[in-house]
Amino acid sequence: MIPDFTFEKTHQSGNARRGVMRTPRGDIQTPAFMPVGTAATVKAMYPEQVRQTGAEILLGNTYHLMLRPGAERIENLGGLHDFMDWQLPILTDSGGFQVMSLANLRKLDESGVTFRSHIDGTAYELTPERSIQIQKKLDSNIIMQLDECIRLPAENEEIERAMQLSLRWAERSKTEFDNAPGRALFGIVQGGDNNDLRARSAAGLVDIGFHGYAVGGLAVGEPQEVMFSVLDEITPHLPHDKPRYLMGVGKPDDLLGAVERGIDMFDCVHPTRAGRHGHAHTRFGVINLKNARHKDDPRPLDEQSSNPNCTRFSRAYLNHLTKTEEILGAMILSQINLAYYQELMSGMRIAIEQGRFAEFAADTRAGWAAGDIAVL
Repeated sequence: MIPDFTFEKTHQSGNARRGVMRTPRGDIQTPAFMPVGTAATVKAMYPEQVRQTGAEILLGNTYHLMLRPGAERIENLGGLHDFMDWQLPILTDSGGFQVMSLANLRKLDESGVTFRSHIDGTAYELTPERSIQIQKKLDSNIIMQLDECIRLPAENEEIERAMQLSLRWAERSKTEFDNAPGRALFGIVQGGDNNDLRARSAAGLVDIGFHGYAVGGLAVGEPQEVMFSVLDEITPHLPHDKPRYLMGVGKPDDLLGAVERGIDMFDCVHPTRAGRHGHAHTRFGVINLKNARHKDDPRPLDEQSSNPNCTRFSRAYLNHLTKTEEILGAMILSQINLAYYQELMSGMRIAIEQGRFAEFAADTRAGWAAGDIAVL
């Protein structure tokens, strides 16, 4: 019999939580960061390299995978784990955000959303039921309900309409999910920057009942302080014994601030995208390898780093790769960034276990603020 998905919170330091999610594909230590494998690949990385950074779960994108190569094709080829050779847990998003942000000629109603592919104009329909069916075909371990995500700022009437529709879609997603053994279904809290609507959304989702609860509709144009304000208000409304997932976030300081507010899971394309644009995340903060000050610098990025790529290559070489847009530069910096994100998450987990998360957060922010100029 396939074991059920479970979550256990093991430690707490302030509002920061330490725990473990157990799935048939393996355990996930939280707080956790999920690298994004949009189209069944983490850009510029082999699967084993992603695993070597410390990642225990990846995110796959329902919208992109349903367009190509197609959910049915992936199912016939053994599912997403075999297709991309990643045997650890996979979370798939519902596709709703990409439909709203990428698709052409979309039309949304109570049933779902119809749209034309941004790739070739082919018409598709995505309903709550179809989204769940696709995610099952992909063999996802953590499945997300279909929701409507709107950009901020927006009028309260529009925010409430989308929130209520997302709740109705949540019920239909739960029905279609049908307690699939060995899988988990997460609901998504909507409500924009309106705390009352967020609380109503959370209460409605808790009444429906999910394995975990995501906070959606943030990192969509609002300032960081607005995102943190929403998290301050919403996390007390979420069950303490279920994982909490902040979708599409973010940069290291976003992750640190969100864990401070009780969030357990994250995903974002930022670390690999930053790597492709010549930016390295380190304990000194962000280092822009395009900067001319690096072109004659023989030193590594960080002599004290445990990451071989931080000590193996000189800043001058990384500057050269970045300026000439060589693929190797994107590969090296993507690995450095993903490894730093996992190092940050590991540091947070240890600090929570030791009851010293506040000190860890202060020390980490101080390192970012000092920058790498001080070590020249």
